Amino acid sequence: MRKLLKKLIPMLILFVSTSVFAQSQVRIATVDLGRVFTNYWKTKQAQTAIDEKKADIEKTGREMLDTFNKSKEDYQKMLDSANDPAVSSEERDKRKKAAEDKLKDLKDQQDALQQFDRGSSTSLDEQLKRTRDNILADIRTAVTAMAKSDGYTLVLDTASQSINATPVILYSAPGDNDITDKVIKQINMGAPADMPKADDKPEAK
Repeated sequence: MRKLLKKLIPMLILFVSTSVFAQSQVRIATVDLGRVFTNYWKTKQAQTAIDEKKADIEKTGREMLDTFNKSKEDYQKMLDSANDPAVSSEERDKRKKAAEDKLKDLKDQQDALQQFDRGSSTSLDEQLKRTRDNILADIRTAVTAMAKSDGYTLVLDTASQSINATPVILYSAPGDNDITDKVIKQINMGAPADMPKADDKPEAK
């Protein structure tokens, strides 16, 4: 009896394992998240808005820097004037006082410049992160809906890399399991009429 059980138990384990595997077969799809992200109309729209904001920041920064440099020149002239031996000591004291006031104003301008630089950089970074997160949320929603509709259990990103900057997926057989083009088409269905069509196909050599 024991010998019979020893023979039956491995067979039962193999049967159960095969049955579980058959019932839980995984259908895997792949998507190139980099291509989808680049060719999403909201990405192009967001990039335009970010570029415009960056240009405005740079323009304001240049104007503030020009004003600061002009103030530095004025301060130096006032300082030279305050040390002019041709004028009376009373006039020199008066000019030195004006130069000191100008120096304080110069320091205030410098502080404002540094604060503007830090604030604008933080604001731009926050906008970039918020935009990226929103776009990725849209893409994930589209991928999830498509995966459920087409009966996929798992979707892998072929563009993902490891912490060593090496590809996570080394090989993926070409076929219907790549849903990249379908996702791009889906998320761009609601694009405004004036948005350029997505075209990330490499140029013919």
